[in-house]
Amino acid sequence: MLTTIISFGVLLAFVLVVFVTIKYWNVRLTGPQPVSLFVFIAILFTSGLDVGLIMFPIAFDFPLYADTAAEPAYAFTNPLALEFGFWGFLIWAFYFLTAFYFCAIEPRVKFFENGIVKLLNNLVIITTCAFTGALFLIYMPYYIPEVGDGETVIPAFYIICFLVILAASYSSTDIKYVKVLSVASTFVFFALIGGMWINAGMGFGEFLSTGSNIGGYFANIHKFIIPLTEYHEFYLFWWFAWSIMIGQFTSRFVGGLMTWQLLAALLIFPSIPLGIWFTVAYWYHLNSIDMTGLVNWSMTVVGILFVINSFDSLIRLYTDNLNVTADRFGKVQYVLGNASLLFVLTLLFQSQWLQIQWVGTVVIGMYVAGLAWIMTHRDTLGDLRSVHATPAE
Repeated sequence: MLTTIISFGVLLAFVLVVFVTIKYWNVRLTGPQPVSLFVFIAILFTSGLDVGLIMFPIAFDFPLYADTAAEPAYAFTNPLALEFGFWGFLIWAFYFLTAFYFCAIEPRVKFFENGIVKLLNNLVIITTCAFTGALFLIYMPYYIPEVGDGETVIPAFYIICFLVILAASYSSTDIKYVKVLSVASTFVFFALIGGMWINAGMGFGEFLSTGSNIGGYFANIHKFIIPLTEYHEFYLFWWFAWSIMIGQFTSRFVGGLMTWQLLAALLIFPSIPLGIWFTVAYWYHLNSIDMTGLVNWSMTVVGILFVINSFDSLIRLYTDNLNVTADRFGKVQYVLGNASLLFVLTLLFQSQWLQIQWVGTVVIGMYVAGLAWIMTHRDTLGDLRSVHATPAE
């Protein structure tokens, strides 16, 4: 049942991407807080990805994809191509679709101002925030083996997780913190890649030969559209769970890009650092390079920054949507209230009482409902091709 749901959702999304791109090719999109392309991509990259990007590849994904005896569905290409396919390029079209929608369509049809839809949307944002925190908490022992036994979530990790959520709640009190942290995290991420590259003793020629494995993704790109395995299905639900809220948040910062430029930017620019990161990480996997000590701690620090980035942008989004802002309730109450709520929900996700597949299913339902709403409110759209589309504040 879940496979059918996610397959339908992905196919629907890609059909809509093609339709929107062709029909509104030259519509210029500008958000209420436009920024430069570099800052926009930094906000998108650090908000639209989470700690899994740092923690999953070397410890979990590459060994899984390499074991084709256990998972023959992965045998058609190499682990690096699979990892890139699960995280990069085509999958970012989901974010393009929703960012376009919130720039050009939502200000006219106002689907997300409907009471039930608004409630569901904010529940999705809040629960997905908590899922990010749960991932961070669950996998922390593997990346800080110096603390605890390397497998068990000990009290120290709960404290670290709560402090990270608390920091994100504070960062969300002012949009300038979100922007600065996004740009800073992007530079820190590249610094991590550079440091791990040097630590591995990897030459440029070795980087190119290893990175060429990504070509296996583009040669088989059609195979990544519907789920290959249950694990791929989990990834697709994960991306769907993020898609509406990331589009809603990042649409604020679109700085006058045409539709085709927005699509190209979202497909290409995030995929470049992803490709570089996965190539270096794959080299570590292939050569069984020891990562204890400084490497693990460096990855953990960057992972923490990514968690804070994910949290602060999403906290900012749902608190703005619900008008539970720091200005209204006071900074202390705002920070502590959000941190407490999200930490409790993080514990629920950790116990698997909540599942990201459920959240993704709700989002797919919102896609269908939104499309139906647009069809019944076509008269409010006007001629987008001749309109400078700017979302409402």
